[in-house]
Amino acid sequence: MQLELQQTSGRLYIQVYQYYKELILSGRLASGTKMPSLRRCARELEISRTTVESAYLQLAADGYIIARPQSGYYVTELSAHQPSFQESKPVSSFPIVYNFASSGVDHESFRFDIWRRYIKSALRQDERLLSYGEPQGEKDFRETLASYVQTHRNIICSPDDIVVGAGTQSLLNILCPLLKDRKSVSFPNPSFVQGISVFEDYGFDVRCRDKDCDIIYVSPAHMTKWGDIMPVSRRLELVRHASDRGSIILEDDFENEFVYLQRPTPSLQSLSGGHGVVYIGSFSRLLLPSIRISFMVLPPELSKKYHLRASHYNQTASKAEQIALCQFIRDGHLAAQSRKLRRLYAAKLKDLLFAVRHAFGQDAAVRVGSGGTSLALRLACNVSGEQFLSRCKKRGVLVELLREESGFLDLLLSCSTMPAEKFLPGCLCLAQIWKE
Repeated sequence: MQLELQQTSGRLYIQVYQYYKELILSGRLASGTKMPSLRRCARELEISRTTVESAYLQLAADGYIIARPQSGYYVTELSAHQPSFQESKPVSSFPIVYNFASSGVDHESFRFDIWRRYIKSALRQDERLLSYGEPQGEKDFRETLASYVQTHRNIICSPDDIVVGAGTQSLLNILCPLLKDRKSVSFPNPSFVQGISVFEDYGFDVRCRDKDCDIIYVSPAHMTKWGDIMPVSRRLELVRHASDRGSIILEDDFENEFVYLQRPTPSLQSLSGGHGVVYIGSFSRLLLPSIRISFMVLPPELSKKYHLRASHYNQTASKAEQIALCQFIRDGHLAAQSRKLRRLYAAKLKDLLFAVRHAFGQDAAVRVGSGGTSLALRLACNVSGEQFLSRCKKRGVLVELLREESGFLDLLLSCSTMPAEKFLPGCLCLAQIWKE
């Protein structure tokens, strides 16, 4: 459903109210769903923020949404208790045989038996688990993290500079108030939806690829979805430029562990000497997506600000998982896991490239970066991206559409989740769909 505002059909805020009310009652906006920020909704509908706020306040007054301080508006459970008057429509589903779209974890990549042992050990620490977790993260975990990132990424920090949270988005909610004296933030591209949403909610002017912003968010080991990496020369240039302008760099070191076709490049944080860069790391790709533990290393100027208000925040990451991961790292399993994944995904990406070349020809337009778990494939195509993806889905093939140009489709094929033995038949099936 798309909202088309009628300027001559009564007050605009009533139209916005009715639109979201219907989405909530129909279940398309489920209980607990976060509503678009006032700023974002106003921009997309091309109306004033006051109009959107009036609609939201009416929805809140009628019990459809609820405001949460410093977070936004969320759909309440009211819709779950409303009778549904819409006829149920049969949902057509197609079994997925070849999933090139998943960016999950290979089932064989993780030793569940080892992790289970550390979780059980953590759960036996009865006295420790009776208290809430430290707002900044468990002290022994932060000490272990400081040692690990110093050894493996040459990060300059102490345990007091590290803040732990459940995912990057929760860390950004802590970071934004520390950066309230800054106005603009730049992201590499609009695909960084979660980060962009947080900064928009805090009123920042969000832009893309603008190095003259007050805050520059970059992911140097994940410059493109197919694994291009920011070279050292560009990293040095960015650090110098940010230092000259007084800008803050947010370095999301996503997928740095999966750099296997070149020697690892130094982090921006280490190149800056630990100043002017917030380093953000996560374990979702290295271990399991369900292990929601991320961390950020604050530079001295922000670390001081954080400690003045650290007690205002609750810890969002599991205390038991922090305890387990702490010992897991100390015993060398994280470093071993990193080496294992580099070998595994390097081999799988090579197998996927072979399958693509075999199915589409040796001259197929393929882009492969120096790391990551995906490659980009360009196809000359006389149908739209939506039509092509629909055809693929009906045949049990899932792929991600990167870009659509006149006569061409750029597809992203991931090797991370699917078994290697399915690459060739999957690519042959994809090629057959393309030729039809």
